[in-house]
Formats: sequence, structure tokens, C-alpha cells
Amino acid sequence: MPRGLMDFAGDWRVTRVIEDRLGPPGRFEGTATLTPDGVGLIYAEIGRLTLGSAPTMQAERSYLWREEGDLIQVLFDDARPFHRFDPNLGGAGERHYCDPDIYDVVYALDDWPNWSSTWTVTGPRKDYTMRTQFAR
Repeated sequence: MPRGLMDFAGDWRVTRVIEDRLGPPGRFEGTATLTPDGVGLIYAEIGRLTLGSAPTMQAERSYLWREEGDLIQVLFDDARPFHRFDPNLGGAGERHYCDPDIYDVVYALDDWPNWSSTWTVTGPRKDYTMRTQFAR
């Protein structure tokens, strides 16, 4: 298992499956690069997203990863708090409220350096599970 924030630095192959119970399923394939920025890591993801039978499109996202004691704090790219997780705890999870929606995440780190995150999202117009696999 990783020991801390810098264990995540570098390039990762990303495969994501979206099981949407209210809409078409999705699939993302791309890369994530976690680059040191002097205070933590910048997470930058880019790849191709397909939703149902719609044409494939380019998709990007970025976050800031910071150490917070033994935890890793994940911030949106504008530095608003998103969630935290313990890199030394398999099955580490957290809840993020984005009213009226609820985002629950669980990180699986026991097959390091392969790892994953699973998001379960519910709300008035959302009901999906998003599983993301990371590999060097």
C-alpha cells in the first residue's frame, strides 16, 4: 500500500466504468498525471469518454491533492474542499455533499500499485456508480 501523498506522483493509466441507473452507461479511458507543485500534487486527467451510443468525446478534470496529517485531502482545482482519504487504509471512504446530491467514495489500495476508487452518487436526478481503475 502507499505510505503517503508522494507515492501517487507520476503517470497512471485510467479506466472508468459508469453504471447509470437513470441514463446511458459510460466508459472513460485515458491517463492521470500527478505532478508535485511545491505544496502537494496536481492531479490532471485527460482521455476519451463515451456515454451510451453518443459520439466519443474528450474529457478532462483536475484536482489538487494535499497532505493533511496522515490523510490525503482532495480539493477542486479552485481549492474548494472535495473529500479526504487515508492512503494507508484499504477501503478508505468519505462522503461529499453537493446539495441536493450525495457523493460517497471508497478507495481500494490493497493491490498497490494498482488501485481504484468507487463513487456512488445519488440525488433527485442522479443515481450512478462510477468505478475507476488506476495502473502504472
